Amino acid sequence: MHIECISVGEFQANCFVIWAKKPEAIVIDPGAEPDIIAQFLGEHSLQPSIYLLTHGHCDHLSAVADISRLLPAPVGMHKEDVSWAFSEDNQMPPLYGIPSKPDVMIRDIAEGSNYVEAGMEYRVIHTPGHTPGSVCYYFPNHNAIFTGDTLFAGSVGRTDLSGGNSRKLQASLERLAKLPGETRVYPGHGPDTTIAQEKKTN
Repeated sequence: MHIECISVGEFQANCFVIWAKKPEAIVIDPGAEPDIIAQFLGEHSLQPSIYLLTHGHCDHLSAVADISRLLPAPVGMHKEDVSWAFSEDNQMPPLYGIPSKPDVMIRDIAEGSNYVEAGMEYRVIHTPGHTPGSVCYYFPNHNAIFTGDTLFAGSVGRTDLSGGNSRKLQASLERLAKLPGETRVYPGHGPDTTIAQEKKTN
């Protein structure tokens, strides 16, 4: 599996493009700068099969409407974040306005669901705490997990924003701690790490 990270927007959110065999790819968290993401896809002869969102905050999905209009594919997102993500509650002026809702189908990404996209199998782990609908995408065959703002290298997601819950975040982190130690963690901001490293130092 090829994994490329594009840091986008004012908060340098990590947008991941992953693929096993061209031209199909998965795009995770297109948070801003759709032109840069589209340019990368074009330069690598890739076509998105789905856009996966780890959670609803504007810095992680503000480009999804524009890029899915340019390169159509479904959007995967947990229903608990869909309810507010494209509303006036989800803006940070002047940096981020109200995110536009994509025209393409939004697939409800539910706990424990297993999918195969672009030739890669992944499982959805619902990890509320940072937001009610935060999820992680676990690719067991590739020892990789995309954690959004639930778990970072040396830190964890904040819970002081609307919908945050520290008790639920702790329970979510305990679930992630049970994954194999060699699992590579690709967070929503900052560098990647491993489950073993975070259990030891975080």
